[in-house]
Amino acid sequence: MQRLYDFLRRHPTWVDTFWAVVLFGLSGVSVVNLHGAGGHHGSIAASLAVSVVLCAVVALRRRFPEAMLLVACATGLAQLVLDVETTVADFAMLVITFTVAAIGARWASRVALCVSLGAATVAQIRWPAAHSSFVGHVAVAVFQTVPFALAWVLGDSMRTRRAYFAQLEERAARLEKEREAQAKVAVAAERARIARELHDVVAHNVSVMVVQADGAAYVLDAAPDQAKKALETISSTGRQALAEMRRLLGVLRTGEHQEGGEYVPQPDVDQIDDLVEQCRTAGLPVDFKVEGTPRPLPSGVELTAYRIVQEALTNTRKHGGPGAGASVRLVYFDDGLGLLVEDDGKGAPHELYEEGGADGQGHGLIGMRERVGMVGGTLDAGPRPGGGFRISVLLPLKPAH
Repeated sequence: MQRLYDFLRRHPTWVDTFWAVVLFGLSGVSVVNLHGAGGHHGSIAASLAVSVVLCAVVALRRRFPEAMLLVACATGLAQLVLDVETTVADFAMLVITFTVAAIGARWASRVALCVSLGAATVAQIRWPAAHSSFVGHVAVAVFQTVPFALAWVLGDSMRTRRAYFAQLEERAARLEKEREAQAKVAVAAERARIARELHDVVAHNVSVMVVQADGAAYVLDAAPDQAKKALETISSTGRQALAEMRRLLGVLRTGEHQEGGEYVPQPDVDQIDDLVEQCRTAGLPVDFKVEGTPRPLPSGVELTAYRIVQEALTNTRKHGGPGAGASVRLVYFDDGLGLLVEDDGKGAPHELYEEGGADGQGHGLIGMRERVGMVGGTLDAGPRPGGGFRISVLLPLKPAH
């Protein structure tokens, strides 16, 4: 059934043609019967010709609404001139009035309204009912005018409704594009910030490696040549990595100057305790626990863990409401680092933890996903079943040497 409905919607002219054929059949039977009984003006050939034209108007009304309106008006004038009394096919006048009011040009809609309001009166004057008083003629004209007026009003209302829905769709599409653009800008900005932070970490470590390797090359002259060659290789590799890192990410640091021209190490896992203490001082109760055996971690993983906890606690202060509390769990697994940050507040609005945020909002969670993705981890964020909000993160790691 749905297939048939979809097919009919894709081929409206076929549907109109079907009803035009039905209308012509009814009109033909009516014309033949009335002429046979001698109760119809005009010749049967003229009546059938008028019926054919009016049925064609019904068949093509949606393809050429303005043209079919003019054809219908011309056919109506021909009826008056040829004295062809109204038949069932004149129902097409009602159909074309509705059609142009709904989908036709504005001028065509106004013409249809004017013509339809006067059609019944003109027909009563041209073919007055026998044995009827003036009041009767007026009553019949008014009665026959009402359907035309209703058809025009219904069509114009449909036009207004379609225009309203079109505006809604356009607005929704525009907002969606703006939302996507803002989300992309947020992702790009967050990636730039992440890249700068990772650059600081890597540059600092590589710089230390270069200095140590250079020093070892000087103090180990008495060592075997193989050890010296290995240290020189470390020094050369470190210099190349540092130069390449600066070359690739230098544009991200344009306009930024650090004191003394040195790289400042970024926060690590050990500083999460200080971060929690700052939140407690600010009035947010936080329960912090570490499970498993702490051990050295890659710098990128430590920075990511710190930033995730920082952003999660910030969100709790922003969206948790008064009296909200939070808990932070840091779990060391054999092959990964787990983070679980939960609060018992009212939680963030649903739109903020959807992908992309709402109208460019929710950038904190976008940043979390970007950070976790850059170190190959997974993130799950959403409301807790009992109320509040939960952020669960798993970061893969290898022991740092």
